[in-house]
Amino acid sequence: METKENSIFENYFKDFSKYDELLTSELTIKPDWKILLDNLLKIGSKELAAKQSEIDWLLAENGVTYNVYNDPNGLNRPWNLNIIPFIIQQKEWELVEKGIKQRSELLNLILKDIYGERKLLKNGIIPPEVIYAHRGFLRACDQIDYKTAKTLLIHAVDLARGPDGRMWVVNDRTQAPSGMGYALENRFSKSKVIPEIFDNIHVTQPSEFFKDFNQLLLKAAPGNKENPNVVILTPGPHNETYFEHAYLSTFLGYPLVKGNDLVVRNGKVWMKSLKGLKQVDVILRRVDDAFMDPLELREDSYLGVAGLLEVVRLQNVAIVNPIGSGVLENPGLIPFLENICKYFLKEDLILPQIASWWCGQEKERNHVFENLTSFVVKKIDRSQRENIIFCEFLSKKELKQLKKNILANPNQYVAQEKIYFSTAPNFINEKLEPRKVLCRTFSIAKGDQYSVMPGGLVRVAAEREKLFVSNQRGGTSKDFWVIGDQNQAHLALYSWNKSLPNNIASINDVPSNTAENLFWSGRYVARTLLTARYIRMVLNRMTNVQYNNKYLPDPECLNILYHSITTITSTFPGFYDEENAEALLKDPLKEIVSVIIDEKRIGSFAQSLQSFNGSYFTLRNLWSKDMWRVFDSIDKIWKNFKSEENYSIYGLTRFFDKIITRIIAFMALTEESIMVKQGLLLYFIGLQLEEASMTIEKFRALIVVNHDEDLEYEILESLLSSHESLNIYRYSYKSYLSLENVVKLLLLDQEYTRSLTYQITRLQKDISKLPNNNPNGEPTECLKNIEKALSLVQNIDIDSILEVDSETKIRLKLDQLFSKLSDLFHVTSMSISDTYFNHSLQQKQLVKRNITN
Repeated sequence: METKENSIFENYFKDFSKYDELLTSELTIKPDWKILLDNLLKIGSKELAAKQSEIDWLLAENGVTYNVYNDPNGLNRPWNLNIIPFIIQQKEWELVEKGIKQRSELLNLILKDIYGERKLLKNGIIPPEVIYAHRGFLRACDQIDYKTAKTLLIHAVDLARGPDGRMWVVNDRTQAPSGMGYALENRFSKSKVIPEIFDNIHVTQPSEFFKDFNQLLLKAAPGNKENPNVVILTPGPHNETYFEHAYLSTFLGYPLVKGNDLVVRNGKVWMKSLKGLKQVDVILRRVDDAFMDPLELREDSYLGVAGLLEVVRLQNVAIVNPIGSGVLENPGLIPFLENICKYFLKEDLILPQIASWWCGQEKERNHVFENLTSFVVKKIDRSQRENIIFCEFLSKKELKQLKKNILANPNQYVAQEKIYFSTAPNFINEKLEPRKVLCRTFSIAKGDQYSVMPGGLVRVAAEREKLFVSNQRGGTSKDFWVIGDQNQAHLALYSWNKSLPNNIASINDVPSNTAENLFWSGRYVARTLLTARYIRMVLNRMTNVQYNNKYLPDPECLNILYHSITTITSTFPGFYDEENAEALLKDPLKEIVSVIIDEKRIGSFAQSLQSFNGSYFTLRNLWSKDMWRVFDSIDKIWKNFKSEENYSIYGLTRFFDKIITRIIAFMALTEESIMVKQGLLLYFIGLQLEEASMTIEKFRALIVVNHDEDLEYEILESLLSSHESLNIYRYSYKSYLSLENVVKLLLLDQEYTRSLTYQITRLQKDISKLPNNNPNGEPTECLKNIEKALSLVQNIDIDSILEVDSETKIRLKLDQLFSKLSDLFHVTSMSISDTYFNHSLQQKQLVKRNITN
């Protein structure tokens, strides 16, 4: 081999013993991989390493994540894509594709039979225990009829190269198979970062498959409804593949909803929108079977929709895939599939599958016991997420216990031949290294046939000798290429059926849960920003005092500002803790740091930022990639800051300088990313409501109490600085700071965007644009309340409102005004929630019932 090849292949052959995708048994390069290898060598290992880093950066920047349960670092863990693709020739793929279509049709017939005539059970082709002992079999789904041409609409197949060099079926996924979106993102990322890797290679693009997928969803609607309402049902942002749920929602253009967005009324499923209820025709679900209907299935589920199964029975909604399809993921079916195929299709299985023995049969169980160390043992019920048992690694004691467990419940166990997955090259540390791979591709119903995705998702073992190939266990991924002889574009264009009517969505169509999250997203981002600005202002005042009065106690103005931090953030007792008052004022930085970093402290900056983060992930299908990049930089700055051991005034100020500019950038991008009719209006309402509320809190903390002239000047300057209004004040008034002018600017100016009057006026305009669901056309309660607030500020008499009570030294009228406004803002927020975000409690079963079968 040439020098470059020797360099990139260093140590690739050291433990070559099984099937490798790249190499022949004589350790020469297979013709299928030759052009790709030439491209890799032409690019060079140094440039490949740089491109790999760029892919890693791009995926992180685009927010491509994969959550890992019970992993402290698992939530929103970056998705990994290796730069070296997995390739398969079109000629071989045609046979694989034919085998997948056959398998999809077979599973479709099995699903119809299990919940229909049950010929397979009646004729003894499948033992009843294989079906009835599996949690995936749901009795509530028995005899449900479907109007779609196929019952099984989506089927994912896990494939691995077997010992004979053929692609073998390892698993079938039929409940809510994941990976489609990740496969598409892998292709987009690879094409964008390193298009030269495709040179002279004709990679089949999946654009036609995704067109078929979109048509599947549209045509699944009952009654062939024109322009049906399709939604994507997600368990929420903590689900392991939530990125993909949001990604497909954005890619396909269908709303992403949670269970409490939907409700059953009059035998139909409805989406709760701002305007009211909107009928749902098709649900693409990413929620497992048992959680889909708490009324008939798992009564403790908050992920589904109560009464959904009855709507399915009435054929008023289509579920993709049908509830109950998880029974097909049962590995106990595998030993019987060959006979089932002959029974239904009069054919042999085209694709080989792992040799399996169900332990519920005495002869097969004895065979398993006699050769136990040669097998991999698993329970047929995947829903309990038990580990796969590699018997060759068990001790004699453990083998004995396993036999005992099997004998106690033989119907629950299946033993499978251990096959060695083939290896494919992964680019690691500027070298190629063989790693075990598992391929997943997808089959979808298309008329009375099935359409198979050309390629799919390849998962790669985390380490060279690793047996497990799993993202949950730290694996990476590959782009999956099917290569042929015809020219292909590097990146296909995706467009849907132009014959569909162009119905433009309006604010009325926004799901109520999305609207609520947008509302609170606006409140949280405003609270985070204003809290950061206020604390930064206090830190700057502390710096000035320390510099000018290094050995003197803090002046009275600072003490007032310290207490105002507690008031504005509501982190009581804080600086109002009388028992520790002396210690708090002696070392105020300690308390300020707690208000900044304590995530468990209600009202802290950390908790506001945490709430902001949570609202972002809930709505990530709406945000742009630029927003994700800014958000990611905020997250990195926060994590770096939290890892520091000692905090100084300078360090805290520098942190806020960084975080504030990025929050402002995020807010600006929000207005560019979504339209008012997509729900931006709710974001604006939440934002203005929070800004108005915090404006009042700052005035109450600093201005209500009367102070002498010099102290008042310092306080006014601090207030204007925290409001980012000091320069505007000087430009507008060109005078000595006066309370009257500050009130005019920050409370009463109708054109200044930071003034309270402007904020309330904007709230009144935005709230008036929300749907009015009152039958008589009367203004909504939230609009009435905000109009009362607007009337209060518009009728302020400055001279009267600033009067100081001679006894208390407090501006009582000003305090009373702020109290009324604060109450009105609170009831406005509550009435918005009651009117537009009313997610009624989910229905529950009145009688406990056995839900395991």
